[in-house]
Amino acid sequence: MKTRITELFGIERPIVQGGMHHVGLAELAAAVSNAGGLGLITALTQRTPTLLAQEIARCRAMTDKPFGVNLTFLPSVNPPDYPGYIAAIVEGGVKIVETAGNNPQKWLPLLHEAGIRVVHKCTSVRHALKAEAIGCDAVSVDGFECGGHPGEDDVPNFILLPRAAEVLKIPFIASGGMADGRSLVAALALGAEGINMGTRFVATREAPVHENVKAALVAATELDTRLVMRPLRNTERVLANPAVERLLEKERALGAAIRFEDIAPEVAGVYPRVMQGGEVGAGAWSCGMVAGLIHDVPTVQALLDRIMDEAGQIIGARLGGLLARA
Repeated sequence: MKTRITELFGIERPIVQGGMHHVGLAELAAAVSNAGGLGLITALTQRTPTLLAQEIARCRAMTDKPFGVNLTFLPSVNPPDYPGYIAAIVEGGVKIVETAGNNPQKWLPLLHEAGIRVVHKCTSVRHALKAEAIGCDAVSVDGFECGGHPGEDDVPNFILLPRAAEVLKIPFIASGGMADGRSLVAALALGAEGINMGTRFVATREAPVHENVKAALVAATELDTRLVMRPLRNTERVLANPAVERLLEKERALGAAIRFEDIAPEVAGVYPRVMQGGEVGAGAWSCGMVAGLIHDVPTVQALLDRIMDEAGQIIGARLGGLLARA
């Protein structure tokens, strides 16, 4: 399948793996790229630029296909060594970077000078237009359904994607609620040039996370996510569990007076305990509503083959048949 995204990134299938903390390691990124999609290493999971350089080298040893790096720019009193991370990306020969969080404009000249394509994650049309204006090569448009941070506008993809298509000139990827061939065809119909999957890729054999995490996703339904940290305007969609319910109770009790410190026990340092230790109830961890569409834990290759086969059947048989009957 050829779209503007497959052409831009030099990939065979318009499917991108989302950047996910303590999930986007070399094993998963290489598996996605080897299956014809675009795998992403999550930079800030690596504590230092040196460790990121090692992870890039490890991924390159596993695949000769294009892969990228997700780099999130966070507001922080003591920010990560962003110049060092970017140097590791450039020196590692990576040609695709997904940026997220704060405006990446400051870093675009360095990335573009190295011949790197930049796709920025956006949760609104206005942010997507800003990313286009500052020179990003593509955007990932994240609907309200997505796991992680959906922004504060609460616009689902059935509205957000066609609105983006109305105004953007650069290609965009649909993110949030993407799981199968139906998702891909729907995203293309709404104007996207591909899809970004996060939660769905966690429930694959190559995902370097504890089996308890994968089992939790298979067991979950579309009703089993919650929005936390909304009073802090840092909304995150997470999988429901007792720790999350405690967090939400604190938010209700403290109201506008809540501070991050009040919920730190439920959010700080949670990901290693969950993803590596398998303590799925340890705290709040990102999960999309798409969990309701996850019923198995296939290999990445099998998953992408299935998505493309299903998309082909829908486009070539079901939709074509409807048109013929009309």
